[in-house]
Amino acid sequence: MIQQITKGIKISVKTKFNGTSYRNNRLYYVFAYFITIENKSSETVKLTDRYWKIFDSLKNTEIVEGEGVIGQTPILIPNDTYSYSSGCYLESNFGSMKGYYAMENIETHQTFKVIIPTFQLSTPVLSN
Repeated sequence: MIQQITKGIKISVKTKFNGTSYRNNRLYYVFAYFITIENKSSETVKLTDRYWKIFDSLKNTEIVEGEGVIGQTPILIPNDTYSYSSGCYLESNFGSMKGYYAMENIETHQTFKVIIPTFQLSTPVLSN
């Protein structure tokens, strides 16, 4: 599990390879990622936006950004936890993701970025 804390907000990431899939006559490697956001600060915060940079070993880079996560903009009070899962398709069997969440302090309306640490996406190693 990969973890990082930014301004009292802890991000934990786990990944899973979910096999392959064909889309538009092309083979893709399907990965799931599981994110847990823990508010270890003394402030109430709201996740407003996300920004992802997705890399694969074929040198392809995809940028994904938008409001909230999986259609939600969760509010986390101190010691609160929010978890969700999502996924991505890569053209190669190895890649990585990194990014940030834009958060807003509910009381002061100050916004700040919470770093999502770089995590690897890889297929299991096959052996004889």
